[in-house]
Amino acid sequence: MLYRFQIELSDIDRGVYESLDFRVAQHPSETYPYMLSRVLAYCLAYQDGLEFTPGGLADPDAPALRKLGGLNTIDLWIEIGNPSARKLHKAGKSAKEVMVFTYKNPEVLLTEVKNGDVHRASDLQISAFDAKFLDLLGEKVEKNNTWSLLVQQGQMDITVKGETFTSDVGQFSVT
Repeated sequence: MLYRFQIELSDIDRGVYESLDFRVAQHPSETYPYMLSRVLAYCLAYQDGLEFTPGGLADPDAPALRKLGGLNTIDLWIEIGNPSARKLHKAGKSAKEVMVFTYKNPEVLLTEVKNGDVHRASDLQISAFDAKFLDLLGEKVEKNNTWSLLVQQGQMDITVKGETFTSDVGQFSVT
């Protein structure tokens, strides 16, 4: 299924104010929490050149989102969920910056990274979404979505058709 998102982004924490208009294809095996995590990751990490990786879930070695640099290098590699230590190791060696947005238990991810041989593990930026928040938001997803997203002090306020949903974005580091 293909979804359209028109999002007025006001990310006060990063000083990013954009009108985003993009489409997201939901793979048949993809859950709403995974898809919504991709959408929110795109917004929370938004910068010129950020894109959903061509091939999506069909290419298990590629990031969920990326920003390419000069000479086809990867400036930003974004993973969703709880990727394996092997994949994060590859990301750490391939990209200047690596981010993970998870909707699962972040402690499981942190344990995997700490016990694995992950290149530049201490540089990983890990953000976690509340699963119940994503479930509530998932009930509001339609084929065409117009949202307002305000980010300030690590909190998201998403307004959909006059109804506002609020959640903290958990930040974790590997230390």
